[in-house]
Amino acid sequence: MANNESDTSREWAAQAYALLKQKQELKKEEEQLKEKELKEEQLKEQELKKEEEQLKEKELKEEQLKEQELKKEEEQLKEKELKEEQLKEQVQTQDFSNVQYDTEPKLGEFDDEFTWSAMVLAAQGKQVNEISTDEIDWLSKLRRGLEETRKGFVTELLDKLGDDPLTPESLDDLETLLIRADVGIDSTEKVIDSLRKKLNEEVVGGEEGIKFLKDELRGIIEKPIQNSGKKILVPQKGKLNVWLIVGVNGVGKTTTLGKLAYLSSKSNYKTLIAAADTFRAAAVEQLKVWGDRSKVDVISNQSKNADPAAVVFDAINAAKKRNSDLLLVDTAGRLQNKNNLMDELSKIKKIIDKKVPDAIIESLLVLDASQGQNGLKQAKSFAKSANLSGAIITKLDGTSRGGVSLAISAEVNLPIRFIGAGEGIKDLRPFNSFEFVEALLADR
Repeated sequence: MANNESDTSREWAAQAYALLKQKQELKKEEEQLKEKELKEEQLKEQELKKEEEQLKEKELKEEQLKEQELKKEEEQLKEKELKEEQLKEQVQTQDFSNVQYDTEPKLGEFDDEFTWSAMVLAAQGKQVNEISTDEIDWLSKLRRGLEETRKGFVTELLDKLGDDPLTPESLDDLETLLIRADVGIDSTEKVIDSLRKKLNEEVVGGEEGIKFLKDELRGIIEKPIQNSGKKILVPQKGKLNVWLIVGVNGVGKTTTLGKLAYLSSKSNYKTLIAAADTFRAAAVEQLKVWGDRSKVDVISNQSKNADPAAVVFDAINAAKKRNSDLLLVDTAGRLQNKNNLMDELSKIKKIIDKKVPDAIIESLLVLDASQGQNGLKQAKSFAKSANLSGAIITKLDGTSRGGVSLAISAEVNLPIRFIGAGEGIKDLRPFNSFEFVEALLADR
């Protein structure tokens, strides 16, 4: 990037940072003023209350004594129940201590990470006064989440390319790096063939090569999204939307569903959860914890080895009565064999078709990015049998195989709908190919 462009970018980002800082300070001043006014009102109320109590003290003494005795009896009766509920809650939540609650992120330092995040937003058309702390926080997490992939791919790539013109040898090196990052054979060949064609037509410098590479990678990811006709997957108002969350055990399927429920409810969609993974121990309890945190009700059947289709049947009835917009269905991750698993999905879909024939059904496959090519194999297997309509990539943080997202798009033709880059309840967001590729190549 030229010096002038770099200076302009940093100045732009500095303006965005200053505005956010000013907003925070103004908000703090408003809160302090409100707190002062509240304290004054409370003092006045206390004085008035004291005067009233002094006037009524004689008449109320006997009544207060009676109320205290009744209250004491009620507290003793409830104390045992409360202790039992607390013990149950501790058992349910002990494995989810890392979940973050819905708190406003704090504005960090004005550093290279902030500047990069601000410029990614600016490149998508954001004005300097439209930048939010939440957006900056998410992009920073995404960039950090792809750090391991960059270490094994981008850093070496940039060292090899530098600012010198591309050569056939550098393309061979790039091909090796892309395959090593689990981008996939088809995706890699497409990118390399496009670069070779461009190289045959003109001299391509290192900076221009990186820009061309970004465009090619975005094109690969965007193609299945564009083919689907839905840029972002959201529930359609006026109809019941049923999203079947599928995937093998261990990929974070149930956790992802809980985060989806939070995202949906925060977006003002009436949401309901069906706990249809009745074959995995503690799956229902785990989902109820997420339901509590996202303030979304969970329809379940506590009996052992309950029929998943029956749970979905009950959930659809509940969704219709409540005029729900979205029903999220947690499905079994593994049965005795793949045929049984697909039979269960087929039964669930038949129930949906029968109960709500006009429902909009999405089958979303949850994939663990750290599994690399194994995740790609899962996607190919499910795509053949489960009539998938999209993918959710989880556990991007801390893996060197983030490139598998490109392979999912190119080789399975699945649009990536959501992406997870953290363990918090807010760390699942709608997928944005521009932001993903910029984070993947953030060192340039």
